[in-house]
Amino acid sequence: MPENKTAIIIGAGPAGLTAAFELATRTNVRPIVLERSTYMGGISRTVNYKGNRMDMGGHRFFSKSDRVMNWWLERLPAASDAASAGGDLQMLVRSRVSRIYFLNKFFEYPIQLSLNTLMNLGFWRTMRIGFSYLRTVLFPPRKVENLEQFFISRFGRELYETFFKSYTEKVWGIACTEISAEWGAQRIKGLSIRKAILHFLRQLARRGKTQSDIAQKDTEVSLIEQFLYPKFGPGQMWEEVARRVIEKGGQIVTEFEVTGIETKGDRVTAVTGKDAQGKECICEGDYFFSTTSVKELVRGIKANVPDHVREISEALQYRDFITVGLLLKRLKIQNAGKDGGKLIADNWIYLQDPDIRAGRLQIFNNWSPYLVADANQVWVGVEYFCHEGDDLWRRSDQEMGELAIAELDKIRIIDKGDVLDFTVARMPKTYPAYFGAYERFGEVREYLDRFENLFLVGRNGMHKYNNQDHSMLTAMVAVDNIIEGRTDKSNIWEVNTEMEYHEAKKSVDKHVTAASAIRQEIRRTEGD
Repeated sequence: MPENKTAIIIGAGPAGLTAAFELATRTNVRPIVLERSTYMGGISRTVNYKGNRMDMGGHRFFSKSDRVMNWWLERLPAASDAASAGGDLQMLVRSRVSRIYFLNKFFEYPIQLSLNTLMNLGFWRTMRIGFSYLRTVLFPPRKVENLEQFFISRFGRELYETFFKSYTEKVWGIACTEISAEWGAQRIKGLSIRKAILHFLRQLARRGKTQSDIAQKDTEVSLIEQFLYPKFGPGQMWEEVARRVIEKGGQIVTEFEVTGIETKGDRVTAVTGKDAQGKECICEGDYFFSTTSVKELVRGIKANVPDHVREISEALQYRDFITVGLLLKRLKIQNAGKDGGKLIADNWIYLQDPDIRAGRLQIFNNWSPYLVADANQVWVGVEYFCHEGDDLWRRSDQEMGELAIAELDKIRIIDKGDVLDFTVARMPKTYPAYFGAYERFGEVREYLDRFENLFLVGRNGMHKYNNQDHSMLTAMVAVDNIIEGRTDKSNIWEVNTEMEYHEAKKSVDKHVTAASAIRQEIRRTEGD
């Protein structure tokens, strides 16, 4: 293994911190993480507002990769060890409940074949959806190039126009016909009406049985029923990882603004930037990991970057994100008749109504009761998708809070008189976009991959809509390549391109299977 070398890692999100942890525990390479902000976790951070914790976007700790599951439960020391070292990292087992709120009614998410769905849709709309899907089966589209064609090929036009079109265009701010079908292949994978029906039949067959294995390897990610979740939110996981990186001799520098990437031939030699005091710094290293946006990375490279590469990278687009945290006395919508009218069980509620700008609602009480300072109150996150600099992004916190309250009141989810407090958090470049210059992204990738000691990992680092576990896997595979002396980066880019998550090195951490580890975790945390 490499000895007495240094790795410079740009960004302290899941990919950057995973790379740092892997290097610190598996090699003699010393990781130095450069983070622009003061917090750990990037998009997976946890915002603490007066003791109420807010998960930016909602992060389920679930993966079909044994390697990632073992990393969460085994490679990081057990919760008792963390507590004795000053931490309190516990992984709770949570039930997944997500629904669509449309026409002031609840539908399963994803849409499932059920009596509730049929009753909510009505006889004629159900018939139209059925015949539309049958038409697609009998006469499939000749080409699937954009997202609209992708949805129609999976669900039929009627279901697409009822449940997918308006919400997707709200998320991306652009017509589905202008978004690459690759987005659907990346995010939806094998989900279809056929799989939804099979999942429904399996649920009927399992009814009354105990769910003892959270691995759910034969289940589409959108259909999983249980997941793990850190007691105090995802940021707690990454704060603990950062602590252990430092404990192992690594370094994490916050409030560091990267301004340049020094190169010599086909190698990166250093990163330049400014520290918290505005002092110019140069960080030399042997290996370099980038989780920053590709646009910012290319801007910073001090070399003769081809004009077409700069042109494409500058034209890459992103979707940004705002969460309004609302502290409430109660929700207006309740599970009346089921559990005495207590808090509804949903983690997420997808807001389909095209007349409001809010896209999704998180109920933080249901992610973890420890996210809420007062168990008698309801703590929710109203999520808005926007472009940095647009009218939503420019609104003051007061204006955003008033908008969220008014919209939830309008669709009868809350009564505005029950609002106790609110806060607003903004996250730029949350979603790399699969439109605009994206169709030529391969040219940028080809240029950047020429730098043999530069590794692009994570969602923004690869301009790839990865989940948290995929981002972690890209970092793990990159460290594998350093250990093995491999300069070809194709295996990093292959993560999450197949129906099952790519595993580059199945021999790692196989001494305890993910399923048995999770079963132990379920038994340990059943009371939470």
